[in-house]
Amino acid sequence: MAIASNLTTTTATAPRKGKKLPLWYRPTLAPEHGVFLVLLGSFVTGAALAQHWTNETTIALVAAFFTLQVEHPYVVQIKLRKNWKPRFLLWGGVYSAIAIYLAILLWLQSPVLIWIYALVIIGFIADGIAVLQRRHKSIANEIVSFAVICLATPLAYGATTGSLSPEAMAMWILNTLFFSSAIFTIKLRRKRTRSLQLGLIYHGIATLMVFGLYSLKFLSLVTALSFAVVLVKFGVITCVLDWYRKTRFQFVAIFETRFALLYIAIASVSVLPAHLPPQ
Repeated sequence: MAIASNLTTTTATAPRKGKKLPLWYRPTLAPEHGVFLVLLGSFVTGAALAQHWTNETTIALVAAFFTLQVEHPYVVQIKLRKNWKPRFLLWGGVYSAIAIYLAILLWLQSPVLIWIYALVIIGFIADGIAVLQRRHKSIANEIVSFAVICLATPLAYGATTGSLSPEAMAMWILNTLFFSSAIFTIKLRRKRTRSLQLGLIYHGIATLMVFGLYSLKFLSLVTALSFAVVLVKFGVITCVLDWYRKTRFQFVAIFETRFALLYIAIASVSVLPAHLPPQ
């Protein structure tokens, strides 16, 4: 996803010397709060599909969080590659070390997770290339970014069960399709990308993909129908398009969050049995 344009580090002025000292010790955090909801929602659906919550599940959640935190300093430092910033190098390294350590622990328990790690690495490389080519905010790169974050779904499933299944990968695709919808709705607020055509095309293709996953029996009917939440959201936006374009962003964020929580709830409950199996 697009990273905030403010790329300068926070500084403080020493009272005696009058010099600005970089606050390298202040942790960096992903500037877009929506990505935390995407990560958590994707992870919850994966854990629900696994129908268990183990110590490995908790470790996977922490690993996913720190992996997400690697992206911000990583991207910012690439943009500022001619001017290295200790703060981004430090915290990018700290987050990477923690994520890698936890990933190795999980891999020792569930070797199948190596495929998830490979996809994450490919996503980071693609993101870096997009930054170098100044296409970081392109639709294609933002979809890739959502897909990488939504890998929390098979990560949760794989860490919990020790295996991957077509159903887990189908849930990953479903989550990616749902959350990527925000790319096309948010762009409706910008003059250069206000056309509804791209959004209509995307949601049409996404609906066909979800139907295909259901036809292949990788998704249950209720799970597939949870995607209807995003179609309703897009329909509501087209009905109140003028308000959506002009209202304050915080109201848009609340609007998007409510639909996302509804989808997460339906998708998660749809894969749970009537009674969870005993631990």
